[in-house]
Amino acid sequence: MSNPPNSDHTPDTPLDFAGIGIGPFNLSLAALAHPLTDLHAAFYDENHTFRWHPGLLIDGTRIQVPFLADLVTLADPASPWTFLNYLKTRERLYPFYFAERFHITRAEYDAYCRWVSENLTGLHFGHHIDAVRWNPERVLFEIDYTQLDRDGEAEALGRTYARNVVLGIGTTPDIPEPLRPLVEAHGVPVHHSADYLDHRADLLAADHVTVIGSGQSGAEIFLDLLRHRPAGREKLHWLARTPAFAPTETSRLGREHFTPDYGQYFHALPEPVRDQALPQQWQLQQGIDPATITAIHDELYRRSLHGGWPDTTLTPGVFVRTAGRVGTTRVELHLEHHQQGTRSRLTTDAVVLATGYRERRVDRLLAALDPYIRRDSGGRPRIDAQHRLVLDPLVKGAVHVQNAETHTHGIGSSDLGLAAWRSATILNAITGTTHYPLPHRTAFTTFGLEPRPTPRPHTASTSEKRHTIPRQLPVH
Repeated sequence: MSNPPNSDHTPDTPLDFAGIGIGPFNLSLAALAHPLTDLHAAFYDENHTFRWHPGLLIDGTRIQVPFLADLVTLADPASPWTFLNYLKTRERLYPFYFAERFHITRAEYDAYCRWVSENLTGLHFGHHIDAVRWNPERVLFEIDYTQLDRDGEAEALGRTYARNVVLGIGTTPDIPEPLRPLVEAHGVPVHHSADYLDHRADLLAADHVTVIGSGQSGAEIFLDLLRHRPAGREKLHWLARTPAFAPTETSRLGREHFTPDYGQYFHALPEPVRDQALPQQWQLQQGIDPATITAIHDELYRRSLHGGWPDTTLTPGVFVRTAGRVGTTRVELHLEHHQQGTRSRLTTDAVVLATGYRERRVDRLLAALDPYIRRDSGGRPRIDAQHRLVLDPLVKGAVHVQNAETHTHGIGSSDLGLAAWRSATILNAITGTTHYPLPHRTAFTTFGLEPRPTPRPHTASTSEKRHTIPRQLPVH
């Protein structure tokens, strides 16, 4: 962990930008900003170390993007912060070469990000951001924080100033409304998949377990439980709202929905069209890796070798209407099938909610900026092509967002493969300089009927020029 922020972060020497949150996306931004010696930046996170979905680092599970989708490679393959350079520093480059793995494990991706976070300067862990305000007199953002000790208790208060802000505060577990009271109640065995490994021993010991959710995490958890329960006495239910336990779209052209080309096309669509398109694209992002589906079927088939079926029930197309306790420890789920219109009850000893994540709300953090934020017809922040909140012109600084713009930039917003490209876009916009030249075309697919514009050299727009970094700033 780095030292606390420098005491000279005053209006006389403000930050060029402050990054709030240190997940993979802002860590990507920090890594690409590192060689820009004229850029004065700092990043803050309330955790004391880098943490990436620790509850889902199940042994052997893999990330669903190639290793090239690391923090920097797709914007700067010569960066010292690439995954391949991480392997080199660990003397593991040749083993990786012979392993022929295009998709690395979650644990290895987490270890790589930790290596970057432990070696970059300007990352301030153990700092909770309390408020972000615009100070019109100083033409700066004021950022109040609380420095936390190892127990999470307040240790000191502080303030820093920045010309721009980049929000990368991540997502939060999405808990279905009918199950929220049980998750919040003490002692009830209903857990979100984000905490799976913390409760894995208890779940393996439970007599009957129900997994809810049709995506990759639900499949991985079901497979892990299945592999560790006795044949013939598995006692597992797997339920999903989707009409099938369907594979993620992995075709080459299908994956082009996760390119900058598609994000730019999606951003230009009318708001009602964007809102209509997103639910139709669930299988592009919320399906299951085909290899995981195969592994589940292989395990079930193996257990039928001596006749009989494993004691498992896999049912898509159902949703939980209501839920409640039975006695002191058991849970009763009231289910309804979409197509049949039938209802039933399921009593289980434990529930794992693999129901995904939703964008973390920033209302409280940005409460002081709310009067300046321009919103769409649904009350959501408007976000421009450079991933900036659209603010009142009175605010001369910019607030960029990472993984909070699905409604404006499409399903690729949360994809690790776009991390480096978005970080480079943000840095180019903040500095008003093309430090990272980006490709003019990234997909063979032409989205829409409009002719593809002729590529032109990047020139800073009026709004970009106002954020240009003065050359006389001190080197950090």
